[in-house]
Amino acid sequence: MSPLRILRPLHEDLPRPRALIAVPFALIAAVTVLDITAPPDIHLGPFLVAAPALTASFAGPRTTAIVGAVAVLAQSLVGFVRTSINDLNHTYQIAALFLISVIVTFFAHVRVRHAREMSHLRWVAQAVQRVVMPALPERTGTLRIASRYLAAEAEAQLGGDLYALARTAGGTRVIIGDVRGKGLEAMGEAAQVLGAFRALTRQEPSLPHAVAQLEAGVAAGRDGPQADGDADRGTESFVTAAVLDIPDTGPEFSLVSCGHPAPLLLRSGQVRTLGVREPAPPLGLGALLADAPDAADAINAADTADTAEAWTPFTAQKFPFGVGDILLLFTDGVIESRDSAGRFYPLSERIATFRAAGPDALLGDLCADLLRHADGSLGDDAAMVAIERLPAP
Repeated sequence: MSPLRILRPLHEDLPRPRALIAVPFALIAAVTVLDITAPPDIHLGPFLVAAPALTASFAGPRTTAIVGAVAVLAQSLVGFVRTSINDLNHTYQIAALFLISVIVTFFAHVRVRHAREMSHLRWVAQAVQRVVMPALPERTGTLRIASRYLAAEAEAQLGGDLYALARTAGGTRVIIGDVRGKGLEAMGEAAQVLGAFRALTRQEPSLPHAVAQLEAGVAAGRDGPQADGDADRGTESFVTAAVLDIPDTGPEFSLVSCGHPAPLLLRSGQVRTLGVREPAPPLGLGALLADAPDAADAINAADTADTAEAWTPFTAQKFPFGVGDILLLFTDGVIESRDSAGRFYPLSERIATFRAAGPDALLGDLCADLLRHADGSLGDDAAMVAIERLPAP
């Protein structure tokens, strides 16, 4: 779906519970009849305030004002029928009801305006994110792929989690990562990483060489000029990432992990954690590696594979990946999700109980189970990619 198609008019996202409009009017009618027929020492008029207050919870300011006006007229009718409209008790009730109706109408206006702003922000965020990180194809080469992105804040859906794939001469290269932080800055940095990943894949460098250039690019942006208020971000920005090369033929794949959670391999109902022997620091923290040159020098030298390989100790480790296996990639928002008791989500244990067939069904079950564990509210964005090896044609 085109990202622009989700930018519908704002009022289309606002709830329109037309059937509920009858409730406050029915309440007004019932209270009016009961108050008129009640004994002289019983006054039910104050209950009329519930009608505009209830309306403000689901309707706009115009409808709330109309309900409030009808409630005031009903209170006036009660005063006229029972005693006199000039009766001091009914006068105070009418004045109080009018004042409360004005107040709840104002709050209904504030609520609707906030809902529209949040709807606009959500749609714009979704559009930007779809452009920066389009949905992965369902099939590529001998792989079947599914992906999900769960935002921690449904109002914004702006985060730094990322994933992408690109075709190489003999297979598919995949990246999944997590930029430190949230908001537009994190999304901008994610866009830079994804753009560099796609460009480097087209140049067909080796996997360690590609990760080295990604590291150099992130480090250069980290050490570059900072905007006002971003001085701290320049020294603390980094990206955890896992980059994989999956050949179209052969029962294995190559992985470089830069401070990212280890993928899981599902085979015949068993779950295996694929932890690399030599994990690298997150992208942007390459200076922590021994004998690492300045980021600008690394970029200038990156045109020659020998120099780039000499600069970085990034190592690609091979793991088995046969026909029928499913590889699960995820960001730390999945395993760091907590339940009401503060327990982390036990991904390996839970995923072993799923009986879904195929990547898409697997991620569907995983997302539903994860949201149940977190009571519907994640503490951090969560991105997931599931890849299944299909038989070669």
